[in-house]
Amino acid sequence: MGDYHLHLHRHGRAHELDPPPGVYPAGHIEAYVEAAAARGVHELGFTEHLYRCEDAAGVLGRFWEREPVAWLADQTERFLAEDRTLNLERYVETIVDAQERGLPVLLGLEVDFFPETIDAVVEFLAPYPWDFLIGSVHWVGGWAIDHEDAVAAFDERGVDRAYEQFFALEAQLAASGAVDALAHVDVVKKHGHRPPRERTDLYDEVVTAAAGSGVAVEVSSGGLRNPAAEVYPAPALLSRFYDAGVPITLASDGHSPHQAAWGRDEVVAAARAAGYTERSQFRKRRRTQVPIESRPEGPSDLEAGGDGGAGRPAATVDDIGPEGDGEHGEHYQQRDDR
Repeated sequence: MGDYHLHLHRHGRAHELDPPPGVYPAGHIEAYVEAAAARGVHELGFTEHLYRCEDAAGVLGRFWEREPVAWLADQTERFLAEDRTLNLERYVETIVDAQERGLPVLLGLEVDFFPETIDAVVEFLAPYPWDFLIGSVHWVGGWAIDHEDAVAAFDERGVDRAYEQFFALEAQLAASGAVDALAHVDVVKKHGHRPPRERTDLYDEVVTAAAGSGVAVEVSSGGLRNPAAEVYPAPALLSRFYDAGVPITLASDGHSPHQAAWGRDEVVAAARAAGYTERSQFRKRRRTQVPIESRPEGPSDLEAGGDGGAGRPAATVDDIGPEGDGEHGEHYQQRDDR
């Protein structure tokens, strides 16, 4: 099985046991591999955030300055000043080195979607040897829609309007052809904000766009670690993706070794409940379909293109911590699954 959404550094204030931002000490990737293997997952796709890379700041621009609500723009500017601590070149070199050492890892990237700059981002990323790219919507204008410091905007803007703006961007991302899979496609629900009725009309717009472009959608356990208390996507949305023939990847959105493959069984159960029996795997941005719970025989099989799936950890609530972030979860709260 596989976990196609992992980060090597957490957001916010680092714990003393974490490596410094942008530093990849010996054994760090191996710790993810070992933790995932203990949960029956044997292929890891790392997907660091593009926006966190200092050498990508120019191509993304100062997007928050387009936000008309001043306090939301200020919150994003402060957050980026704290969180933009990585280097894209160093990250790529680290994953490529791990591949060359025979570790069962893939080179991916999480690409935040901004309509104004997506074409420039695609050009910027073209020279790198990606195995796959995932796309996400974390910002609606300059509003960091899933950030705990900006949740008051749901009351100011209204939940229905927030959903409409968010899913309009998701549909644009799905249609863009810029990425291989859509990450946490309904992360707008992260902090528990839901409209009075489920907005299946908005779901249908994203599903239609994804089916038309051929992009996959991620089934992620990340929502289980937050007030949403639900896998991404919601059952009604995931069923629509299945009915439209949209393929899936499986993911934890883990930000530390003990989160690798977290939520394995819940993710598999959600996928199967929607009707899926296969998942997508990627090599050099080429997709093949494999049974959900298949696995590679060894590192060489990653080159040949064989693997599979996702499922549930052996971890208990005590292991994961009060905010779903392991024994040190209290330090990170909701910041672990952007």
